[in-house]
Amino acid sequence: MSLAIRLKQSFAKYFDAPLVAWEVFSEHCSLVYPKKNEILKRAGNTEFAGYFILRGSGGVFVNKEHQSVCLDLFYEDAFFCDYMSLITQQPSPLETVVLEDSEMLFINRENIHKMKDTPMGKHLFLTGAEWSFVEKQQQQIDLLLKTAEERYFELIERQPDIILRTPQKYIASYLGITTQSLSRIRKRIKQRK
Repeated sequence: MSLAIRLKQSFAKYFDAPLVAWEVFSEHCSLVYPKKNEILKRAGNTEFAGYFILRGSGGVFVNKEHQSVCLDLFYEDAFFCDYMSLITQQPSPLETVVLEDSEMLFINRENIHKMKDTPMGKHLFLTGAEWSFVEKQQQQIDLLLKTAEERYFELIERQPDIILRTPQKYIASYLGITTQSLSRIRKRIKQRK
């Protein structure tokens, strides 16, 4: 499957752009192969690129009271970066880390702006930003209104093999609970089966 087709399929739930838009997009990207635990953007630095995960995973973290807190987890067919810093071109406290040996499309800020200078590119990035905002808002609502167990069920429904691929400490942090609480939830689930 071509990169353009894969991009089109992963983005179609938000906006069904013509294949040619994704062909142009993929021409502005290069393949990179970051390794597990590689830091793509350090806390306090400015983001200069975005990534599309073809294989592997990544996370966005912030340091709170000398502990790394996972704000987001990303897997195949997702865009991944410190989007706030990329847009503002200001340093941020966020750190982006590769969680598995990965294959990703890399697009630097200059090429993002070239894409945004075209009507279709502008529409693609605006639509992506809007849906990213909606998903982040839903995550915040879920954190306030749903139990940790409900959030865990939804997470494994969306990403069934997450337990095999992502360290428990990151999953727990992402869910806003301790690793001990996550272990108890998983134990309760096993007892019900």
